[in-house]
Amino acid sequence: MRFAESSRTSPVNGRRQAWIIFYEDRNFQGRYHESSNDFSDLHTYVSRCNSIKVLEGFWVVYEKPNYMGHQYVLSPGEYPDYQYWLGINNAVRSCRIVRHVGNSWWMKIWEKPNFEGESVDLSDNMPTLHERWQSRDIQSCKVFEGAWIFYEHPNYRGRQYLLERGEYRRYSEWGGRQPTVGSVRRLKN
Repeated sequence: MRFAESSRTSPVNGRRQAWIIFYEDRNFQGRYHESSNDFSDLHTYVSRCNSIKVLEGFWVVYEKPNYMGHQYVLSPGEYPDYQYWLGINNAVRSCRIVRHVGNSWWMKIWEKPNFEGESVDLSDNMPTLHERWQSRDIQSCKVFEGAWIFYEHPNYRGRQYLLERGEYRRYSEWGGRQPTVGSVRRLKN
């Protein structure tokens, strides 16, 4: 599916705000779908996704419809195979634009649900969270500025969870199956 050029640009500055292309086959081959909007179910447009080009903006893609399942946060660039975005298979069923990428970052994490217990403020990347935090579990957090990614393992590996501005009273609210967080990264331009 292709959109008219006029739908790609902003009337304010003539630039695209966000733009992504999903391809069914590796190396940007086969049927494709271009988007500049959130989509809760991409299956109508592509039956599988083996490569992606992110032309503008930051995106989070999900392996299941309705923004469920594994999350993968993508910055502008080319991903010729699903392994380039650390995907476990070629299932991409929904996507949305990351709206809170900024120039400043601040979040607070807690050891217990509902913002209780010990806490610590973060404003920078943490490749190994347990160097600053007594455990690998984060039960709740508040994102005051910027967008962040929690990774299941140290050094930005494993499952990814996007956190934008807001309150997360328990780990399930950011999509986590468990409270384990090994590393934390700021999303920045």
